[in-house]
Amino acid sequence: MKKLLAVSALAAAMALGLSACTKPPSFQNTDVTGLQYAQDFALTDHTGKPRTLADFKGKVVLVFFGYTQCPDVCPTTMAELANVMKELGPQADQVQVLFITVDPERDTQELLSQYVPAFDKRFLGLRGDAAATAKVAKEFKVFYAKVPGKEPGSYSMDHTAGSYVYDKEGKVRLFLRHGQGAGPIVHDLKQLLN
Repeated sequence: MKKLLAVSALAAAMALGLSACTKPPSFQNTDVTGLQYAQDFALTDHTGKPRTLADFKGKVVLVFFGYTQCPDVCPTTMAELANVMKELGPQADQVQVLFITVDPERDTQELLSQYVPAFDKRFLGLRGDAAATAKVAKEFKVFYAKVPGKEPGSYSMDHTAGSYVYDKEGKVRLFLRHGQGAGPIVHDLKQLLN
Protein backbone atom coordinates (compact mmCIF):
# COMPACT_ATOMS: atom_id res chain seq x y z
CA MET A 1 0.00 0.00 0.00
CA LYS A 2 2.83 2.42 0.90
CA LYS A 3 4.54 1.59 -2.40
CA LEU A 4 1.33 2.31 -4.31
CA LEU A 5 0.92 5.67 -2.54
CA ALA A 6 4.55 6.57 -3.27
CA VAL A 7 4.13 5.71 -6.97
CA SER A 8 0.89 7.72 -7.11
CA ALA A 9 2.56 10.71 -5.44
CA LEU A 10 5.48 10.52 -7.87
CA ALA A 11 3.13 10.34 -10.86
CA ALA A 12 1.15 13.34 -9.57
CA ALA A 13 4.35 15.35 -9.03
CA MET A 14 5.55 14.52 -12.56
CA ALA A 15 2.18 15.53 -14.03
CA LEU A 16 2.32 18.85 -12.18
CA GLY A 17 5.88 19.39 -13.35
CA LEU A 18 4.91 18.73 -16.96
CA SER A 19 1.89 21.02 -16.78
CA ALA A 20 4.15 23.80 -15.47
CA CYS A 21 6.34 23.35 -18.59
CA THR A 22 3.38 23.70 -20.94
CA LYS A 23 1.58 26.71 -19.52
CA PRO A 24 -1.36 27.91 -21.59
CA PRO A 25 -0.82 30.92 -23.84
CA SER A 26 -1.72 34.37 -22.51
CA PHE A 27 -3.37 35.95 -25.52
CA GLN A 28 -4.02 39.69 -25.78
CA ASN A 29 -6.89 39.09 -28.22
CA THR A 30 -10.11 37.13 -27.67
CA ASP A 31 -9.38 33.42 -27.14
CA VAL A 32 -12.04 31.46 -29.06
CA THR A 33 -10.39 28.04 -28.78
CA GLY A 34 -13.03 25.34 -29.19
CA LEU A 35 -15.41 27.54 -31.17
CA GLN A 36 -17.97 25.39 -32.99
CA TYR A 37 -18.24 27.60 -36.07
CA ALA A 38 -15.74 29.21 -38.48
CA GLN A 39 -14.50 25.69 -39.25
CA ASP A 40 -13.85 25.83 -43.02
CA PHE A 41 -14.53 27.43 -46.38
CA ALA A 42 -14.46 26.42 -50.06
CA LEU A 43 -13.46 29.41 -52.19
CA THR A 44 -11.13 30.28 -55.07
CA ASP A 45 -7.94 32.28 -54.55
CA HIS A 46 -6.82 35.20 -56.70
CA THR A 47 -4.70 32.86 -58.85
CA GLY A 48 -7.77 30.74 -59.71
CA LYS A 49 -6.91 27.83 -57.38
CA PRO A 50 -9.72 26.27 -55.28
CA ARG A 51 -8.90 26.58 -51.56
CA THR A 52 -10.03 25.24 -48.20
CA LEU A 53 -8.57 25.77 -44.75
CA ALA A 54 -6.79 22.39 -44.96
CA ASP A 55 -4.54 23.78 -47.73
CA PHE A 56 -2.76 25.88 -45.12
CA LYS A 57 -2.17 23.23 -42.44
CA GLY A 58 1.24 23.77 -40.85
CA LYS A 59 0.83 27.55 -40.94
CA VAL A 60 -0.89 29.99 -38.62
CA VAL A 61 -3.78 31.36 -40.70
CA LEU A 62 -5.42 34.75 -40.32
CA VAL A 63 -8.80 35.27 -42.06
CA PHE A 64 -10.21 38.75 -42.70
CA PHE A 65 -13.48 39.54 -44.51
CA GLY A 66 -13.60 42.75 -46.55
CA TYR A 67 -13.84 44.24 -50.03
CA THR A 68 -11.44 46.08 -52.30
CA GLN A 69 -13.45 49.32 -52.58
CA CYS A 70 -13.70 49.71 -48.81
CA PRO A 71 -12.58 53.24 -47.93
CA ASP A 72 -11.30 52.67 -44.39
CA VAL A 73 -11.47 49.42 -42.39
CA CYS A 74 -10.13 47.10 -45.09
CA PRO A 75 -7.06 49.03 -46.24
CA THR A 76 -6.10 49.91 -42.66
CA THR A 77 -6.50 46.27 -41.56
CA MET A 78 -4.48 45.00 -44.50
CA ALA A 79 -1.74 47.59 -43.83
CA GLU A 80 -1.75 46.57 -40.16
CA LEU A 81 -1.36 42.91 -41.14
CA ALA A 82 1.49 43.82 -43.50
CA ASN A 83 3.20 45.48 -40.50
CA VAL A 84 2.58 42.34 -38.44
CA MET A 85 4.39 40.30 -41.11
CA LYS A 86 7.34 42.72 -41.05
CA GLU A 87 7.57 42.54 -37.25
CA LEU A 88 7.47 38.74 -37.34
CA GLY A 89 10.57 38.70 -39.54
CA PRO A 90 11.48 35.18 -40.75
CA GLN A 91 8.55 33.71 -38.76
CA ALA A 92 6.16 35.47 -41.17
CA ASP A 93 6.77 32.67 -43.67
CA GLN A 94 4.81 30.42 -41.28
CA VAL A 95 1.77 32.75 -41.40
CA GLN A 96 -0.87 32.91 -44.14
CA VAL A 97 -3.18 35.94 -44.38
CA LEU A 98 -6.42 35.34 -46.28
CA PHE A 99 -8.67 38.20 -47.45
CA ILE A 100 -12.19 36.90 -48.20
CA THR A 101 -14.27 39.34 -50.24
CA VAL A 102 -17.85 40.09 -49.21
CA ASP A 103 -18.35 41.85 -52.57
CA PRO A 104 -17.92 39.16 -55.25
CA GLU A 105 -20.02 41.25 -57.64
CA ARG A 106 -17.17 43.77 -58.05
CA ASP A 107 -14.17 41.91 -56.60
CA THR A 108 -13.13 39.83 -59.57
CA GLN A 109 -10.21 37.42 -59.47
CA GLU A 110 -8.16 39.97 -61.43
CA LEU A 111 -8.96 42.82 -59.04
CA LEU A 112 -8.15 40.69 -55.99
CA SER A 113 -4.86 39.63 -57.61
CA GLN A 114 -3.84 43.30 -57.78
CA TYR A 115 -5.25 44.52 -54.47
CA VAL A 116 -4.39 41.83 -51.92
CA PRO A 117 -0.69 41.13 -52.75
CA ALA A 118 -0.05 44.90 -52.91
CA PHE A 119 -0.01 44.79 -49.08
CA ASP A 120 2.24 41.69 -48.89
CA LYS A 121 3.04 39.32 -51.75
CA ARG A 122 2.26 36.32 -49.50
CA PHE A 123 -1.34 37.44 -48.85
CA LEU A 124 -4.11 35.64 -50.75
CA GLY A 125 -7.47 37.01 -51.84
CA LEU A 126 -10.39 34.55 -51.84
CA ARG A 127 -13.75 34.79 -53.53
CA GLY A 128 -16.83 32.81 -54.40
CA ASP A 129 -20.09 33.55 -56.14
CA ALA A 130 -22.96 35.16 -54.19
CA ALA A 131 -24.12 31.79 -52.82
CA ALA A 132 -20.63 30.70 -51.72
CA THR A 133 -20.06 34.11 -50.10
CA ALA A 134 -23.33 33.83 -48.17
CA LYS A 135 -22.45 30.29 -47.10
CA VAL A 136 -18.98 31.17 -45.78
CA ALA A 137 -20.29 34.32 -44.05
CA LYS A 138 -22.93 32.20 -42.30
CA GLU A 139 -20.32 29.60 -41.27
CA PHE A 140 -18.08 32.34 -39.83
CA LYS A 141 -21.02 34.33 -38.38
CA VAL A 142 -19.80 37.36 -40.32
CA PHE A 143 -22.21 40.18 -41.09
CA TYR A 144 -22.19 41.93 -44.46
CA ALA A 145 -24.78 44.02 -46.29
CA LYS A 146 -24.90 46.20 -49.38
CA VAL A 147 -25.54 49.89 -48.65
CA PRO A 148 -26.88 51.86 -51.65
CA GLY A 149 -24.82 54.89 -52.70
CA LYS A 150 -25.85 58.32 -53.99
CA GLU A 151 -25.41 57.35 -57.63
CA PRO A 152 -27.38 54.54 -59.33
CA GLY A 153 -25.33 51.34 -59.23
CA SER A 154 -22.91 52.65 -56.60
CA TYR A 155 -22.83 51.04 -53.17
CA SER A 156 -20.64 50.26 -50.20
CA MET A 157 -20.59 47.19 -47.97
CA ASP A 158 -21.11 47.14 -44.23
CA HIS A 159 -19.23 44.16 -42.76
CA THR A 160 -17.70 42.63 -39.66
CA ALA A 161 -14.29 44.22 -39.06
CA GLY A 162 -12.53 41.54 -36.95
CA SER A 163 -10.37 38.63 -38.05
CA TYR A 164 -10.06 34.95 -37.10
CA VAL A 165 -6.74 33.24 -36.37
CA TYR A 166 -6.11 29.49 -36.72
CA ASP A 167 -3.22 27.49 -35.28
CA LYS A 168 -0.95 25.25 -37.35
CA GLU A 169 -3.40 22.35 -36.94
CA GLY A 170 -6.23 24.36 -38.52
CA LYS A 171 -8.12 24.96 -35.25
CA VAL A 172 -9.66 28.40 -34.68
CA ARG A 173 -7.94 30.07 -31.71
CA LEU A 174 -8.42 33.85 -31.75
CA PHE A 175 -10.70 36.66 -32.80
CA LEU A 176 -8.79 39.91 -33.47
CA ARG A 177 -10.40 43.28 -32.89
CA HIS A 178 -10.04 45.91 -35.60
CA GLY A 179 -7.64 48.82 -35.17
CA GLN A 180 -5.49 47.69 -32.24
CA GLY A 181 -2.13 48.03 -33.97
CA ALA A 182 0.39 45.33 -34.82
CA GLY A 183 1.79 44.75 -31.29
CA PRO A 184 -0.97 42.60 -29.72
CA ILE A 185 -1.34 40.60 -32.94
CA VAL A 186 2.41 39.90 -33.16
CA HIS A 187 2.38 38.89 -29.47
CA ASP A 188 -0.40 36.35 -30.00
CA LEU A 189 0.87 34.97 -33.32
CA LYS A 190 4.31 34.33 -31.79
CA GLN A 191 2.66 32.21 -29.10
CA LEU A 192 0.92 30.14 -31.77
CA LEU A 193 4.12 29.87 -33.83
CA ASN A 194 6.30 28.64 -30.94
